[in-house]
Order: sequence, then C-alpha cells, then structure tokens
Amino acid sequence: MGKHVRTDDGRLLLAEEWGNPAGTPVLLLHGTPGSRLGTALPDLPERRPDLRFFAYDRPGYGGSDRHPGRRVADAAGDAAAVADALGIDRFAVVGRSGGAPHALACAALLPERVRAAAALVSIAPRDAAGLDWFAGMTPFNVREFGLAAEAPELLDADLAARAAAIRKDPERLVEDLRAELSDHDLPIVSDPAVRATLLRSYREALGATHHGWTDDSLAFTRPWGFDVSAVTAPVLLWHGLDDAFSPPAHTRWLAGRIPGATLELVPDAGHFAAQYALPAVLEWLRGQGSQEGGGR
Repeated sequence: MGKHVRTDDGRLLLAEEWGNPAGTPVLLLHGTPGSRLGTALPDLPERRPDLRFFAYDRPGYGGSDRHPGRRVADAAGDAAAVADALGIDRFAVVGRSGGAPHALACAALLPERVRAAAALVSIAPRDAAGLDWFAGMTPFNVREFGLAAEAPELLDADLAARAAAIRKDPERLVEDLRAELSDHDLPIVSDPAVRATLLRSYREALGATHHGWTDDSLAFTRPWGFDVSAVTAPVLLWHGLDDAFSPPAHTRWLAGRIPGATLELVPDAGHFAAQYALPAVLEWLRGQGSQEGGGR
C-alpha cells in the first residue's frame, strides 16, 4: 500500500516503501513514463535484505498531484518531503533512465542527506556544451524531445493520445518500443519478470493522466535548475554502449563534469540492461559508505 505525502506547497505525492524497515535507506527513482511500482524487479529485497527501499510517483504520474512547470531540480524537495514523512534522514539514491537526472538533482541539492548516487542510462542537460544532444537517439525520442522544445502543446496532445491507448492496452507501449530496441534489449524486455514490472509501472503511471509524461519531457529539455558540477557525493554513472534511447555520449558528458564520478560503460548492453544492473549498483553504493546505519 502506498502512502500519501504532502509537500510544503500542498501537493500530494504517493510513496511506497519495502524491504527491511531497519535497513539502510535507498531511494529509487523511476523512468519515463513510470511509477514507484517500476523501480526494481520483485526479487530485489531477497537479494538485498540489508536495505530499506523507498520510491514515489513523480508529480503527474500515478497517485501524485501534478506540478505544472516543474524542473528537474524540484525532485530534491519532493524526495526530501518523502524521506521526512518516512522518518529517513540520510539515504542513497538511484535513478534509472528518466529518473537519473532527478537522482543527480538530489545529490547536488541535498548534500547533507544524500550519501551517494547512481545515475543509470541518463541523459545530459539539453544545453550541454559541446554535446550533439540528438545524435544516436531513437526517432521516437527525437520527436518527443523536439516537440518539448519547439511545440509543447503538440507534445501534450501526442502524449495524451498515446497514454489513452496505453490505458486500454498497457502492452501497447512495450510493443511500440520493440521496433527501436537493440538486439541486446529485446531479450530483456521479453523476460517475464521485466515485462511484468514494466506493465505494472505503466498501468499505474498513466492510469489517470498523461501529465507526468509531458512534464518530464518538458523538464528534460529546459534548464534543469542546478549545475551537475555541484555534486559532491560519490556518483556512479552507468550506461550500456548500445543504448539508443539515452545515447552513451550523454553519460560521457556528465562524467566529464561531475567531480570524481565513476564511469561504467558496458559493452553489448542496451537501455533496458539497467534493469539487471541494479544489484551491482547497490553493491557499489555500499563501497561508498552509503550503508552506514539506517533510518534516522
């Protein structure tokens, strides 16, 4: 069962926690589109019984109120509100795909609370100097981010229609993605555990509205509201080299700007390989001293 958390500005966020209540807290941030229910495969608590996991639906997804005009930076305040409501002081944070920039925001803007962060298959800021931002990106993402930058009203209409179709048949999004998946991603998305987790997340994310999807896309293509070079916590940047949804060049760019970041580029791995990478990422976090103590 989820728990509603009220933010300082009066919005409600739907949060979830699972795992060991006395374990070390780890915030998991979902992809785009996504929800708190799609942050990890179901066997993770058994594999890591020492951890307490928590997550929340970003504004406009699932059970969380919309926050029009939100920036990537706003995730830090939302994460802090959720952690406060759950009695959590310090925590590690992991973001996958659309959750990755938000994880970096938490690391940059909550330096006293975030012990370490991992950004898996992240994109870079749209204004990243020297980066050909669209190079190597799938046609769907080029179109979506192009509309976000140039015609937000058309993006909103497009995603509203897509979300309505997915609401009727959640498998629609998975099937639509297949044409753009790498040969390395296809077997992962066909894995019953991965597929079930994705479908559960999409159902929850888009069950009421498409607004979270729109607002994520807009936030990614506008100024993020923080400088990635301000991150002082240990950071792992993980990326599959055959990823066309979030091209690896984005993570290479981030690695050149985040002081001391650990860069892991994985050959023969695509975008959805990040689903399988989480246990190893959590082990890396433990090595950064992110598992000292629990709760408050």
